[in-house]
Amino acid sequence: MAVTSHRIPKVKVSRELLQEHFFAPRNVGDAAEPNYVGRSASFECGAVARVSLVIDESHNILQARFRAIGCDLLVASLSLLTEQVNGKTTAAAAELAQRPDEVGTRFGGIERHKTHCVELACEALLAAICQYSDAAREEWIGDEALICTCFFVSERKIEREIREQGLTTVAEVTRSCNAGGGCGSCHQLIQEILDGE
Repeated sequence: MAVTSHRIPKVKVSRELLQEHFFAPRNVGDAAEPNYVGRSASFECGAVARVSLVIDESHNILQARFRAIGCDLLVASLSLLTEQVNGKTTAAAAELAQRPDEVGTRFGGIERHKTHCVELACEALLAAICQYSDAAREEWIGDEALICTCFFVSERKIEREIREQGLTTVAEVTRSCNAGGGCGSCHQLIQEILDGE
């Protein structure tokens, strides 16, 4: 009996968190201009998520906002995510977006058929960060080509790591110098460097 009463408050607190973020969601709407927008959608349930971000020149998220059409879990996940990433670097936000299971555990765990709702929220956030990364690479003014905008890793550094460490995969490059460890928008560029070595 003590075990049952111990488990009930834990689930109740988590369910309360879900209800709190659903009935009083934070950061609903669009981020100020200029912003970077990411979208995701589900054919499974028809849900749609949109995240917009304002990011400063130091790669810090100044504002994260969202719009959604979907269930309570999708809205609550977007509310929680946008609250958590405000003030963080794009790299830290991307790392969080790549762990949807951790977001789900904040709500006391979720049924297997609802995990895609949390994944949709994370995908929209990651897509917005990728849009920012692509734009930052295009605007980069420097002596070396910037490949990974999340961790500021240049093409020369990646080439050097590949040669010195004998790296052959994107995952090995990421472990060696963090390139590709954030939003992942540079994976194709890293693969092209690997192919050219």
